Amino acid sequence: MVLFKKFMLIDHVVLNVKAGKGGDGVVRWRREKGIPYGGPAGGDGGKGGDVYLEVVQDIQALDDYKNKRDWDAENGKDGKKRSMHGHGAEDLYLRIPVGSLVYNKTYDIKYECNKVGEKILILRGGKGGLGNENFKTSTNQAPEEFTKGERGEDAVLEIELKLIADAGFIGLPNAGKSSVLNTLTNSRAKIGNYSFTTLEPNLGAYKKYILADIPGLIEGASEGKGLGYKFLKHISRTKILFHLVSAENEDTKSAYKTIREELKNYDKKNEKNDLLSTKNNELAKKKEIVILSKIDEIKDKKELAKKVSDLAKVSKQKKKDIILLSLFDDESVREFEKRLESILTE
Repeated sequence: MVLFKKFMLIDHVVLNVKAGKGGDGVVRWRREKGIPYGGPAGGDGGKGGDVYLEVVQDIQALDDYKNKRDWDAENGKDGKKRSMHGHGAEDLYLRIPVGSLVYNKTYDIKYECNKVGEKILILRGGKGGLGNENFKTSTNQAPEEFTKGERGEDAVLEIELKLIADAGFIGLPNAGKSSVLNTLTNSRAKIGNYSFTTLEPNLGAYKKYILADIPGLIEGASEGKGLGYKFLKHISRTKILFHLVSAENEDTKSAYKTIREELKNYDKKNEKNDLLSTKNNELAKKKEIVILSKIDEIKDKKELAKKVSDLAKVSKQKKKDIILLSLFDDESVREFEKRLESILTE
């Protein structure tokens, strides 16, 4: 299931959105043969179009708004003669990827869009105006009064996509995240032995679970360095983080601590900026499983044992809970899959 290819993921947009104006009521008169003075017959205006969010299973849906910031629903039609009302306008549906957070900055309302197919009314179109037939009374048989249609609501919307995945893979560049994703799923994430191979998040389906591979972080990512910081928000909703540390690192403790420090810094920096920041979304507090990857690169068992011991100390996890993984060893992969499924079903 390849959800990300070679394209720039649009995951944040700001839109100016207007619901439709109601049509005006009109002044008209009944003119029929034999009834020269038939009285008022001006119809009411039609209702302006409402604006809805439509949650879709399309990760690229925000591309529609890349080059167009202003979106207006249609206006209602004016009333007509012979007491006929103007047509109501069609509603405007803004397609939003599942996992999006939408903040109505004008009305200070937040929406969390997590259910595919959901349609959320966010702006109401204006009511149609009244035609002159509404103003006829016993003392006013020929009213000239009518009302104009009401304006529809308008707002500035800030939309931010946060992918929904069951588990997220994090780690320094070249920790093996994309390779693991490719092995577990039929994703085809680009891999290579150089920093920042992954330029966009990759998703893969493993049985009934969605796994996300986030571009590698580097020291200073929380200050905007590298690529990974931009995409950390995409794992803020995951249930669990798989932290990959490559056995190729001479100092596995330092590699582990670098990532953990960036997660903490991200949480602090993002607390006030996140559209829907909650304690549940804090990355540093999520359940974490440590994986020592690329163990086939270490031939000395004592050296491997020391790396495991170092990771256990710094991560405060038991040695037995640290997963040892070599993608070139079928038995290692099978054992990892068992652990993965067991963890995800807890």
